[in-house]
Amino acid sequence: MKFGLGALGFILSLACGVAHSQPYRWTDAEGRTHYSDTPPPSSATNVTKPATRASVTQGQAAPFGLDKAMKESPVTLYTAPSCKEACAQARAALNARSVPFKEIQVWNEPTNEELKRVSGGTQVPVLIVGALKQVGFAQSAFDNALDIAGYPAAGVLAPRTQSQPQAPEGYVAPEQQAGGGPASAAGEEPAKLGPYAPRFSSESKK
Repeated sequence: MKFGLGALGFILSLACGVAHSQPYRWTDAEGRTHYSDTPPPSSATNVTKPATRASVTQGQAAPFGLDKAMKESPVTLYTAPSCKEACAQARAALNARSVPFKEIQVWNEPTNEELKRVSGGTQVPVLIVGALKQVGFAQSAFDNALDIAGYPAAGVLAPRTQSQPQAPEGYVAPEQQAGGGPASAAGEEPAKLGPYAPRFSSESKK
């Protein structure tokens, strides 16, 4: 059986409508069941509403735009257990835009060498978005890197709540290291930081 282009288009559109429509189901006063794409009259009973996007949350894959950005430009945030305000701001900026990210804490020789390799220095926080790199926290720079990578803007998706990870096993705070950290006695000069303590750029202190 052959169909003209117009008829074929109508059949395809009808098939798509059947496959993707989510009609209302309701019963009228005479007990008959109806299906419709529009809300039923107020006299209808046993009304079943179509599912909405907002009602489907568990087990859902990431939205297409976010999923695409994650695959093409994964996000890694380098922080340190001793980095407080600047790293917290960096983490909050990613959470506000619902950006899934891997956080690596710099605290020993291997992680310090990795930070040098990816950023060229020992300053934290460092944001890596695909091939883009941002040393130190600056909201505009973070947003620009995420925009280029195609991540949704803040407010498009619900914020995430990824928190600071626990300090790695074996980590010793600079002030607790022998000969490291600030001196507690008044008048004494601050001692030098340990060999693997990350430095904070002037940008990250803002």
